[in-house]
Amino acid sequence: MKITDVKTYIVGNEWKNWVFTHVETDEGITGLGEATLNGFAKTVEMAIHELKRFVIGEDPFDVEKLSLRMFRDYFTDGGQIQGAAISGIDYALWDVMGKKLNLPVYKLLGGKCHDNLRAYANGWYQSSRTPEGFYNDAKEVVDAGYTALKFDPFGTAWRVVERKEFNYALEIIEAVRDAVGNDADILIEGHNRFSVHTALQFAQEMKQFNPTWFEAPVPPQKVSSMVEIAKRSPVPIACGEDYHSREQFAELMSHDAVHIIQLEPQYMGITAAKQVAGMAHAHNAVIAPHSAQGPLCSIVCGHLNTASPNFYLHEIFDDFNKDWTQEILTNNVEVMDGHIQFPDGPGWGTELNVDLVEEHPYSQNHFLPLFREGWEKREGLK
Repeated sequence: MKITDVKTYIVGNEWKNWVFTHVETDEGITGLGEATLNGFAKTVEMAIHELKRFVIGEDPFDVEKLSLRMFRDYFTDGGQIQGAAISGIDYALWDVMGKKLNLPVYKLLGGKCHDNLRAYANGWYQSSRTPEGFYNDAKEVVDAGYTALKFDPFGTAWRVVERKEFNYALEIIEAVRDAVGNDADILIEGHNRFSVHTALQFAQEMKQFNPTWFEAPVPPQKVSSMVEIAKRSPVPIACGEDYHSREQFAELMSHDAVHIIQLEPQYMGITAAKQVAGMAHAHNAVIAPHSAQGPLCSIVCGHLNTASPNFYLHEIFDDFNKDWTQEILTNNVEVMDGHIQFPDGPGWGTELNVDLVEEHPYSQNHFLPLFREGWEKREGLK
């Protein structure tokens, strides 16, 4: 079997254009991939077409060689853009392998370690940024069966905040805790917002509400800052979604300070992601992969989590997207009683609805502007 072409499709989802790929083969088997990266849909699409020279004519089963070639052989670090483009092709290669062998991908990744994958809700807070708004939205989430939910209570904060805004963020956290009770997990999203000192002040004050983790409290570029936070914070720190290489995770985990690893398969491909999950396992860490992209990414994370003994929690946006997005793939992740079920057919067990792609075209305003008022409503730019 040989790879003959790589095609791309962009779906104009309001809050983030989704990028999908098809890897075609000379046996007629087509693999589905995803390469979504917030505001860089067109850029990543072009990167995919520049990378595909490394895979056309090759055997799709040679994922280690092809993944390395796409990462190494440009001799240029393209960061998340290159990583997302690699992912778009790499995912599709695993789909081809699964279809050829008539096996779901998790069987190829090592088999089933877990019968159930506990999920946490994200993207659920789309009403007013008030304690009352968060309280009401959180009640709906737990009433739907979720036992864990994540949220960013910090508005448009960046690095430092005024005391009034500091206290207001804590009021929102308190409102969510009151809404969900003491038995549910609340996960606080930092979105790389703060200085070390501000993050530590928030960590100390939020401890009273017993959050399960404080995620990405400082920018990811300086690993030393994240390590300092993790060692001093009374709340466990989770991070990793911004990294696009094994080496970055190796540096992070070498300090033995962060033990909740949120690798982003979308930025490195499933081939490398499985290795990072193993690296975390060796450091007595658990994984909670970032899954805030399109619906295929959610399925991919389901396969990775199922095959990883150190899986912790699975992130879900799908339940809180527009209704039409449920039709963009033929099969989707479903949530029942706070746990996910994903397609169990060959490969990823799903296909792209190409006809629906044409009904939802790309828009340059479809991205998440995290430092603008109202970003949490996920309406893109107007």
